[in-house]
Amino acid sequence: MKESPKPGPTTRTGGNMPADLTGHELIRSYLRSLDNSPGVYRMLSDVGSVLYVGKARNLKKRVSSYAKPTGHSARIARMISQTASMMFLTTETETEALLLEQNLIKQLKPKYNVQLRDDKSFPNILVSRAHEFPQIKKHRGARKEPGNYYGPFASAGAVNRTLNQLQKVFLLRNCSEAVFEGRSRACLLHQIKRCSAPCVGKISPEDYAALVADAERFLQGRSTRIQADLAARMQAASEALEFERAAALRDRIRALTQVQQGQGINPRGVSEADVIALHMDGGQACVQVFFIRANQNWGNRDYFPRTGAGAEAPEVLRGFVGQFYARREPPRMVLLSHPIEDHDLMQQALSQQAGRKVALLVPKRGEKAELLAGAVRNARESLARKMSETATQARLLSGLADAFGLDAPPERIEVYDNSHIQGAHAVGAMIVAGRDGFLKSQYRKFNIRGQDLVPGDDFGMMKEVLRRRFRRLLKEDPDRTGDTWPDLLLIDGGAGQVSAVVEILGEEGVSDIPVIGVAKGQDRDAGKEEFHRPGARPFALRMNDPVLYYVQRLRDEAHRFAIGTHRAKRSKAIGATPLDDVPGIGAARKRALLAHFGSAKAVSRAGLADLKAVEGISGKVAEAVYDYFHEKG
Repeated sequence: MKESPKPGPTTRTGGNMPADLTGHELIRSYLRSLDNSPGVYRMLSDVGSVLYVGKARNLKKRVSSYAKPTGHSARIARMISQTASMMFLTTETETEALLLEQNLIKQLKPKYNVQLRDDKSFPNILVSRAHEFPQIKKHRGARKEPGNYYGPFASAGAVNRTLNQLQKVFLLRNCSEAVFEGRSRACLLHQIKRCSAPCVGKISPEDYAALVADAERFLQGRSTRIQADLAARMQAASEALEFERAAALRDRIRALTQVQQGQGINPRGVSEADVIALHMDGGQACVQVFFIRANQNWGNRDYFPRTGAGAEAPEVLRGFVGQFYARREPPRMVLLSHPIEDHDLMQQALSQQAGRKVALLVPKRGEKAELLAGAVRNARESLARKMSETATQARLLSGLADAFGLDAPPERIEVYDNSHIQGAHAVGAMIVAGRDGFLKSQYRKFNIRGQDLVPGDDFGMMKEVLRRRFRRLLKEDPDRTGDTWPDLLLIDGGAGQVSAVVEILGEEGVSDIPVIGVAKGQDRDAGKEEFHRPGARPFALRMNDPVLYYVQRLRDEAHRFAIGTHRAKRSKAIGATPLDDVPGIGAARKRALLAHFGSAKAVSRAGLADLKAVEGISGKVAEAVYDYFHEKG
């Protein structure tokens, strides 16, 4: 890729053209410097924020379409009128331009582009191969651990349900290596027939391996064969008068039958596909995604992308598909409810990304069309619920503005809380809420760093959190052109906490953001909260006021997030040992050392010869451990 030559109609692009040139006249001024190369263009506002990112097979031809003063939709006309400068990046191919366009949209979040707001990774099921008796468990993130991965699943709940089913049918263990090694008798899961208890020798490695193989065949969609095999084995056990074994096999067959009945949609002719359906209403959109793997429905999930200030269905679905698969491997087939722009190009890009053919289909009949009809129905119902919730949320925000004397309903509310135990493992937490409810992707946690804080100094902790938060805001968006600046701060506390926050904001030069403290009343009962504002007397809301309930939910969510973050930090600290910091010591070597010596303290005191005697610890690693502890001395 290379930056194309471009004029500079504003000081931001280094040119000498009139700074007040905007809209289609400005866009026309770029045409003489563009060629017919494929590439990506960016349209920027007068303050430098990115309005739109687009790709083009022919940059000059594409940009010239914006230079015309008429013939545009209302959305595109607004975008053109706000354009004060442009940037261009040429590519070798149009496919490369498409991939770059989607990456820039995810990074820059332009106002007029379709944006996928929820971009979390999906969980998988991992059958680990690091042990003689493989563990089956939920996995999210990079696939670094050895084993076989199955997924993606739509949610952690879908994975947990499937794991629960697998436990009933195949009796595989889900305990960690440390728990497995430390068992002296079978756990409760064995008692309720959810585990074959390999930890205490209740099953041989060969029989357990057969269970693992059956489970993997099930995850591959070959459950009919499994059921036939189980039936044959049950009959053989019965004929051999092994009635206890026959009864156990009968129970597994029943469990497998229940699993198959409870899976819902299980297409016969679609073994691997993502079913993506769009429904739009009132300028809002819902995209429903069903995950079909191994002829099984592995759950569904809905998304509510921003529609780029009024894009039509083909553009919305194209933008969603491009961003959805930007960091995910696409399946062999993607079923779409609507045709999309650049269909062939998108199919080529996904195939290139996957390293194999990916088919983008818009079926009109048959089983695939039936799958899409169900997904469209789900999208329509989800959007109706979302619009109802949004209307309710808008009323609450309007009521909040009236109750607290704000100039307008807040678009972004930030709520802060701290959590610690007598100053230990102290954390600060920030949650965010707005017109779309809780914005969990924008929650933030803060490990309290202040070395000179008195243990339990809530004022000091709050000051540190707010100072770090607003210094970062001022660094990343000093002109407040983005949507990351809050319209209202809610603090868990009374007048003292509010004064501390106002002091910090004043030091950072921020004095126009309202701050409200939420304090428990005299009896510390919910419903008797007092609200504190700088320089004003405390006040309360009536007991049945919906705004009061809303503020309570905001405070409780901040408290929940802070407590959860604190507990996670405390648990990590409890499980930590000095061995965690030794170079070259991973989980397996750490277990070997602790099993051999009994404690990290004993490891730190061990001689070099003793360390070399540990199974799995090489001479080089033993020297590294010995040097680490004795150099720290």
